[in-house]
Amino acid sequence: MAKIKVLIIDDSALMRQLLQEILSSDPNIEVVGTAGDPNIARDKIMKLNPDVLTLDVEMPRMDGLTFLEKLMASRPMPVVMVSSLTERGCETTFRALELGAFDFVTKPKIDVATSMSDLNEELIDKVNAAALAKVRARPISPPAAAVVKSPLASDALITSTHKVIAIGTSTGGTEALSTILTAMPPDAPGIIAVIHMPPGYTKSYAERLDRSCRIRVKEAEDGDRILPGHALIAQGDRHLEAYRSGAMYSVKVRQGEKVSGFRPSVDVLFGSCAKYLGPNSVGAILTGMGRDGAAGLLAMRNAGAQTIAQDEATCVVYGMPKEAVAMNAAARILPLDRISSALVTSALAHNARASVLSAT
Repeated sequence: MAKIKVLIIDDSALMRQLLQEILSSDPNIEVVGTAGDPNIARDKIMKLNPDVLTLDVEMPRMDGLTFLEKLMASRPMPVVMVSSLTERGCETTFRALELGAFDFVTKPKIDVATSMSDLNEELIDKVNAAALAKVRARPISPPAAAVVKSPLASDALITSTHKVIAIGTSTGGTEALSTILTAMPPDAPGIIAVIHMPPGYTKSYAERLDRSCRIRVKEAEDGDRILPGHALIAQGDRHLEAYRSGAMYSVKVRQGEKVSGFRPSVDVLFGSCAKYLGPNSVGAILTGMGRDGAAGLLAMRNAGAQTIAQDEATCVVYGMPKEAVAMNAAARILPLDRISSALVTSALAHNARASVLSAT
């Protein structure tokens, strides 16, 4: 089996050296070159024909986003961003993902030489996964239109018959979750979601979604109500659980041990939905590496919930949905562009049944 050829693009000589040492430690990876800026990288891409790039988000001579946009339009290929954890960095990283980057690794701000060693496994795993990813050309995105939202929901208007939508995703999930949430109507069922992200990114990600969605989107806080027309995104490094108190649905945000290798864990979220919400919930598992969420989705289905898995053709990485399908956890397997409507339809069907029962 041929090795994965990687080109490292970073303006820091120290970071280029560290990344090369980390990636070269994997027998499946060959670092074929490094570049200190996008102009040098462009020439080396033509000469070395790498399978995967690692790319710093802020580069001299040409910024990383401009380079990425040009690359994905003319020669689409898997790119793993290596970014610093700053507010500006968060925004830049999410824009990179929108432009087609495969995934990102958080670059430590201090003691880089020592701290990078803690990221060995994550970086190697993401480069290996990127080499297998389906990458498509990206046209230049038009400016986003302004979104008109309904006023914040009043607690007095919330009934106990609404359904809760639970979503779990990982690699490729920033775009997948955005696709689903931006398609939701303003009165969509309450949504709770786990996406595998490090601390510091989920708040910025939720704020970006809130600006583009007709529903309200925010990073979950302990005790938040799950309300129609609202979506709660799990905090990085914190588990998210749903629970019911009387007619109210709320969330718990806690530390705890990693589950299925992750914190937040999709299995934790789905397991809580199975336990406390049962048939009043709908579960969807989207693109991602590994198997987190498969067992939880099965628990939801066994508890009477409707369950959906994203199909292989539209996944960036067909890992988590594949495991769920293999366990017969998904009642339906759908392409990404059909999942939003399926989730809403399931909720409407539930509410219709509830109305019939209350009238008899």
